[in-house]
Formats: sequence, structure tokens, C-alpha cells
Amino acid sequence: MKQQQNNPAAPEDQAKTGPRLREILGVLRRSGLLTRPTPEKLRTAIEELGPTFIKFGQILSMRADILPQSYCDELTRLRTEVRPLPFEDIRQVIEEEYGAPLQRVFAQVDREPVGSASIAQVHRAALPDGTPVVIKVQRPGIRETMARDVVLMKRVLRLLSRVGRLGDTLDFSMVLDEMWTAAQQEMDFLLEAEHMETFSKLNAGVRYVTCPRVEHRLTTSRLLVMEAVDGVRIDCLSELKAAGYDPAEIGEKLAENYVKQVLDDAFFHADPHPGNLWVRAGKIVWLDFGMMGRLSARDRDLLRRAIRAMAAEEIDELKTVVLTLGVVRGKINHHRLYTDLDDFVTRYGSMDLGSLDMGVLVQELLQIAQGNNIALPAGISMLARGMVTIEGVLTACCPEVSLMQIISRHILADQTAGLDAEKEFRQALKGLHGFFGRGVELPARLHDLLKMTAKGQAKLNVELTGSEEPLDRLDRMINRLALGLVTAALLLGSCLMATMEAGPRLWGLPLPAAVGFLLSLLAGAALWRAGRKKRK
Repeated sequence: MKQQQNNPAAPEDQAKTGPRLREILGVLRRSGLLTRPTPEKLRTAIEELGPTFIKFGQILSMRADILPQSYCDELTRLRTEVRPLPFEDIRQVIEEEYGAPLQRVFAQVDREPVGSASIAQVHRAALPDGTPVVIKVQRPGIRETMARDVVLMKRVLRLLSRVGRLGDTLDFSMVLDEMWTAAQQEMDFLLEAEHMETFSKLNAGVRYVTCPRVEHRLTTSRLLVMEAVDGVRIDCLSELKAAGYDPAEIGEKLAENYVKQVLDDAFFHADPHPGNLWVRAGKIVWLDFGMMGRLSARDRDLLRRAIRAMAAEEIDELKTVVLTLGVVRGKINHHRLYTDLDDFVTRYGSMDLGSLDMGVLVQELLQIAQGNNIALPAGISMLARGMVTIEGVLTACCPEVSLMQIISRHILADQTAGLDAEKEFRQALKGLHGFFGRGVELPARLHDLLKMTAKGQAKLNVELTGSEEPLDRLDRMINRLALGLVTAALLLGSCLMATMEAGPRLWGLPLPAAVGFLLSLLAGAALWRAGRKKRK
């Protein structure tokens, strides 16, 4: 990637970026985002601004930890199909990449695309030996176009921070660089080919799951050539039944595989919509590996702990996991966090597992963390969107399959499989030894503590967790009360001094009385302003 793509446009590029900047500002102005932003206005504006913004909007829709949920839900409606490029443009990209005429590499390439998205479009083709393949061709100049639009979006954000309220509602500046990084990864088709190889290896032992085979010798950073997949989309129920498939069995296996991707592999498909899931020869075929979610081993284990804590209604354990998993962005009110998690677990704890929506659970947990100044890893946000998408597929194909039940069954099976009687016995003995050791030390420690107390050397540190807000309110109330008493005293004293005859006068009143009335007026205005601010 060229250096200038991450920096503001050079002076010689101003003539090129100027019209586009005016276009962006014009769309924002017409959409009403500058005055009263709404999720619908944002989606409409993004669609009007074209493929670059559509891609960013799709990535942003997975970040419930950054955007309000209503905005994420609306951005998932962004159209996935964009206007296809003329075939001659596609031919030019292919010939540039191979340095040879198209006919020398492929026996035939369909002129009409199978699909056209913001970054690439897909065409069916055949190799010289007749093998059917699919070519994913990157749109010419898309990287440069996106880099330019990133620079312009940063300029627009600076303008909006001065003249509009969009920046306060949607904190785009925090994530613009992250979205650009994600888009660059998706534009590297060699990385997508690597994702496909990794997925294939991790699922080699799963008989009912596969993905297209990559033609590595023909794949470049801008061209991805892979095996053509003919089959039935997973949501075409009538065709599946006509081919002899049981949709309920397919749904069960799909859910089990997705849970494996998340909880075992920590490498999962981030966009499992029906168009990326086909059924062929008794296998579920996963497509489009441009956007994959990853969890570190630590985050995966913490996610398991969180699920166990929710199932056992252990609020303290869940609170510990959330604090460990996330990054604290501000002051934590531990009492509020505990209360939010307690309400969350209480609300869902009594429900049957089959009726629980795992995607909604993860999204609500993200919102609780965000509301308590805790930022969770990007992988968790992608997981939340993936869970919502996969549950939508299950609802359409086989509503009787519960993703939450399969997750619980998976974790329980892991716990049972991981039992080692001898190891557990050794750990119990070790714990018992530690317990008795501390028990022997306890009398001596109590003796030392009593001696320190008798000498006045013992100190007790107490932290009143969650008391900050009530104390602040009490402090403000006392301040207002004091200001009110001062105002009353000034007013009363001024009235008494108004009866004086001697001395200089101001506004027809003795000077001390006039000054007193003025001060009481200012104090009363301050008191009125404080009360009005509190009501707001």
C-alpha cells in the first residue's frame, strides 16, 4: 500500500478531492444528518454516496459497542448488490494481473456477473482443461477510491464537529482507521485465500462442512480463482426438500459447526447470511471468507466463562469476566455495573434455553459494557452480529433449533470430556493443604493485628463503591442551600439599609442598599440557573 493512502491528500490532489468533498457534504445536507441524525437518514446517505461508504457501513453495522443498536440494525439493511462494471473493465483487470490475454488463461469467462458487490464482482469461468471455476475480480481503482474517501471522511468529521451534532451521536472518528484496516484486509484476496485454507484445515474432520478449493497458481491480491459451487441455497427450503434434504438436520449441523468455529477454533465466519451458505452433495458449503472473526485464546476462554456464569446466575463471576475481557475507558461505577448485570441475568435466567436468543444476549451484554465505560474486543462485536445473522438463518430454515441449547450442550460436553479423576484428586489435596496451612497461620496473624491495634498502628481503608454519585448530589444540594441563604440575607439586609437617609445614593437608594440588591439579584440568578440545569 502506498504511503499517501494513509495521509491527507497532497496539494496536487485537491482538485480531484474538491468535487467529491462537495458531493459528500451535499448528500449529508440533503439527508438531514447535519441537523437531526437518525438511523434511516444515515443508511440512505451511505447508499447514495456509493460503494466505498456502503462497505464502511457494512463493517460499522457489526460494531454494536460503538454505535447505538438502532443504527447497527439499520445499517444491516444496506444493499449488498451494487451496479456491475462493464465486462471490458473486468477483462482489463484480469489481463493486467496475469500480463497475458484473457483467452490464454481461461477457456471461457461469462460476461454477466454472478454477483456484484462494493469491492469486487464474481464471474463464472472455465480453465483450459474445462474445469469450472469462479473468478472474484476486484473493482479497478477501488483501493485508491477508498483511500481518498477515508481522507475526505476525516475532513467531513472535523467540519461536523464544529457545525453539526452528528459527531456527538455517532463517534465515527474513533473507528475510521479501524474500518479502513478491515477494508484493506478484505481487498487482499491472498489473505482471503489464506482464510479459506485455514477454515478447510480446521474443519477437515467435519464430514458435513466444506468450502471451495482455491486455485492458488491463478490467485493474486486482486483476483481470487476458486472452485465453482453448484448446489442449493440454505434458505431455499422447497428445493432442499425436493433434493431429499431435511432442513431441521441441516440447521442442527449448521449451528453445531458455528459453535465449533467460535468456541473451539476461535476463527469464525463474520457474515453467515444465506447467500454465503449452500448445500451440495450432503455438505454445507461456506462461501465468502473476506471478513472473518478471530478471538484470542484468552478471549475465547473468557467467553466460555461468561456463558457458564450466565447459566449459573453467578453475577460476581460475570462481572469479573466483563472487566477482564474489556478495556476500561473511564471511571467504573461498580455498583451500577453489578446492578446492570444482575438485572440482565435475572431477566433471562428464568427463561427456557430454547427460547433464548444468543445474538440478542451478546448484543445486550455489549451495551451494558458500553454503558459502563468498558470497550469489549472487536472480535466480540463481530461475534454478536454473526450470532444474530446465523440465528436469522436458523429461524428461516428450522425454527425448532436453538443456538443457545447447542452452545450449552457443547460447553457441558467439553467439561465432561475434560474430567481427569487423578488430576482433580491432586488439585483437591493441594487445595486442602493450602487451606490447613492458612488455618495454622491465622492465630499468629490475628495476634499481630491485635498488637498493632493496641499500639495505634493499624489502619483501615474503606472504599464506598458506588457512593460517588449520591455524595456529589448531596454536595450540590448543600451548595445551592448555602447560596439561597446568602441571597436571602443580602435581600433582607438591603431592605433594612434602604431606610437610611444619610450617605451617597445610587438609583435613588443608599449606596450600600443598592449594592446589596444588585448582589442579591446576581445570587438569585445563579440559584435559578442551577435549578434549571438540574431539571434538564
